[in-house]
Amino acid sequence: MNEYVLSCCSTADLSKEHFESIDVRYICFHYQLDGVDYMDDLGQSMDFDEFYQRMADGADTKTSQINVDEFLDYFKPMLEDGKDILHITLSSGISGVINSATAAAEILRDEYPDRRIYVVDSLGASSGYGLIMQTLSDMRAEGKSIDEVHEWILEHRLNMNHWFFSTDLTFYIRGGRVSKTSGTIGQFLNICPLLNMDNLGRLIPRYKIRTKKKVYKATVDKMEECAENGLDYSGKCYISMSACMDDAKEVARQIEERFPKLDGKVEINNIGTTIGSHTGPGTVAVFFWGKERVD
Repeated sequence: MNEYVLSCCSTADLSKEHFESIDVRYICFHYQLDGVDYMDDLGQSMDFDEFYQRMADGADTKTSQINVDEFLDYFKPMLEDGKDILHITLSSGISGVINSATAAAEILRDEYPDRRIYVVDSLGASSGYGLIMQTLSDMRAEGKSIDEVHEWILEHRLNMNHWFFSTDLTFYIRGGRVSKTSGTIGQFLNICPLLNMDNLGRLIPRYKIRTKKKVYKATVDKMEECAENGLDYSGKCYISMSACMDDAKEVARQIEERFPKLDGKVEINNIGTTIGSHTGPGTVAVFFWGKERVD
């Protein structure tokens, strides 16, 4: 059986150490902060606390996806090393990066006809996308072939549930996800919108909930409703957050209390600089395997 590489974009929002521990490679997105270019390199070049503090202080942020040439340079050494590649991309519902990865793969298939290069749209983001990579790594460790893992993720990617809320609407208003009028009223009324990712991989506002305490509970309620086997859910649960660790810890505590069969503790990660450039500080996202997303 030919050895193969599992690969993703840095927007899967796991730590560098986590990716290394599960032998998953990643390619970095880019962002600008007040006109200065940076790599979205999992907090290596800029600490997440500094990044979010600068956003809170009014810094201007922009992001850019990975281009075809970067993917060519990234994939080529793996192929020259005799490896096949399964690359999972950030959701096409929020980024066009799959187009760059697919174009690069098509070019390289002609150059390396004996190698397999699969590119799959995760239809996911942040540490939900990261939990997908963890699961695929576990399958590879169990001896599953690249074709088996490829077919499995195509069939199950919509079973990765994403539920998240924000306690600060500033950047949702700035990015157009919440209208200025609704956002201003929402901030005045202490609204914490609860959103999820739909079956096209887009971020969709679902509920307007007043106060942090109520949105914590609503998020955990959604996990109970949607998780595989409900309260008997025995898979992993990841949380990602943007400079609001206390909120994330409280949601994790409630999840661990309500789901006693979880596979380990809830893992809390940082929302990376690419996705965080759009959410700003104050977002908590919960990810778990569950019911297929159908809308």
